[in-house]
Amino acid sequence: MQFGVGAVLSDESIDPVELGRAVEQYGFESFFCVDHTHVPVSRKTPFPQPPWEMPREYYRTRDPFVTLAGIAAATEKLRLGTSVSLVVERDPIVMAKEVATLDLASGGRVLLGVGAGWNREEMENHGTDPRTRMKLMQERVEAMKEIWTKEEAEYHGRFVDFDPIFSWPKPVQDPHPPIIVGGNGPTVIDRIVAFGDGWIPGHQNDLDALGARIEELDERLAAAGRDPVPVSLVFAQLDSLDRYAEIGVRRCVFMLPAAPPEATLDRLREIARELSAAGLLSGAAADGAKP
Repeated sequence: MQFGVGAVLSDESIDPVELGRAVEQYGFESFFCVDHTHVPVSRKTPFPQPPWEMPREYYRTRDPFVTLAGIAAATEKLRLGTSVSLVVERDPIVMAKEVATLDLASGGRVLLGVGAGWNREEMENHGTDPRTRMKLMQERVEAMKEIWTKEEAEYHGRFVDFDPIFSWPKPVQDPHPPIIVGGNGPTVIDRIVAFGDGWIPGHQNDLDALGARIEELDERLAAAGRDPVPVSLVFAQLDSLDRYAEIGVRRCVFMLPAAPPEATLDRLREIARELSAAGLLSGAAADGAKP
């Protein structure tokens, strides 16, 4: 099993480069950050998890790709992930170049988590109809794959339509960075089978239900002639690691709190120490030291 860390980084949070260095030095495999271009003042769409009020840091999030580029320059092996990038709020030609540039600059370390989002007013501000956002996401992902893998790329769909184009750089990873599909909804497995290289569900209270869905995913992939794909669990809990392994979770992502810098690093050290004590992580935390 692999272990990653995630955080909602804002202009008030710990410096991302400082955090990225610490995450790598403690021996974690990956770092994930969230994506919101903005937050509408309207609260017609409620925040989707307890305490149901939008936390302050979500109003102030940094751009994920700029943030990850800074972390990439300060690290050597740390995988760089989005949890998740809101594809329905981004132009696919521009996003394809951003992701490919980051993959090139980092030496092939990008993990592209993608999602359609939950805040209807937010996506509407980008001209996206919430009723068709899933199909829009699929077309934009498919279009980006064409751009990444073809010298002359073109795509003709209902929402995305362009004649042959040139676009460089191409990603380092072959054929492209893994597309990790986010979401817990009833049709998420359809999307993974259609265009995903992994699944990144959100917080899970019912691990038996998650295990059943992972089994269903494996069966659906096999029926489509595809191999199993890794499942990355965000908001992972340290006391459930054995159960995660039993049901087929391949990557656990522990979310850090929105807190002053030293408190954020204290929590990172706590997680690293517990994993190190269990023989699951090797890094600076093995002896309780700071990186």
